[in-house]
Amino acid sequence: MAWFTPDFNKFFKDLAKNNNKEWFDANRKRYESSVKKPFEAFVGEAIARIAKRDKSITIEPKEAIFRINKDIRFSKDKTPYKLEASAIISAAGRKDHSVPGIYFAFGPEAVKFYGGCYQPEKEQLYAIREAIMKDGKGFRKAISGKPFVTLFKSVQGEANKVLPPEFKAHAAKEPLIANRQFYVGAELPAKLVSDPKLMDALMDHWLAMCPFNQWLSKAMN
Repeated sequence: MAWFTPDFNKFFKDLAKNNNKEWFDANRKRYESSVKKPFEAFVGEAIARIAKRDKSITIEPKEAIFRINKDIRFSKDKTPYKLEASAIISAAGRKDHSVPGIYFAFGPEAVKFYGGCYQPEKEQLYAIREAIMKDGKGFRKAISGKPFVTLFKSVQGEANKVLPPEFKAHAAKEPLIANRQFYVGAELPAKLVSDPKLMDALMDHWLAMCPFNQWLSKAMN
């Protein structure tokens, strides 16, 4: 049985045309029944499945799910609502985006799965680079497994043009040491939202990114 009805994506398509508080308030019951409640149930089940394999996961759905309201304080786009439902399952949940886990977002544009460390602090970034320099083979092993390469291809992230001196020489051997972000991502067709295999797809992507997430967690700690 599918977790979501076709109205999940239809709601967001309609919201895109009417992204204002008046329309949202008038359609709040529809949002609750077609989006919010089934998404909470999906996230709860995903947490339960992941927690069986990773004992560091003890969060509740409310700690993983992002609000539909956008932060528009510093944005030119003042439309108030996001056009997808999203959550992050990690030991810290949404309160700390630097902790490796799986981020996912469902909407009419795509089904998205992301992992790794997207926003490392300065000290965390230094620790990751230092770990790459000391354990280059372990780093490459974490991102060379068949499931990882099949689903994500490679590590993504913006790279620094200038590196601290201690890492410059190693950059020729391992170019990814120049990254200031270390994440992976996959975007699948939006129709997967109403497919009964959606949870299987999430778990496949989580398992594929696990060695990478574990390596990053060890490096930062």
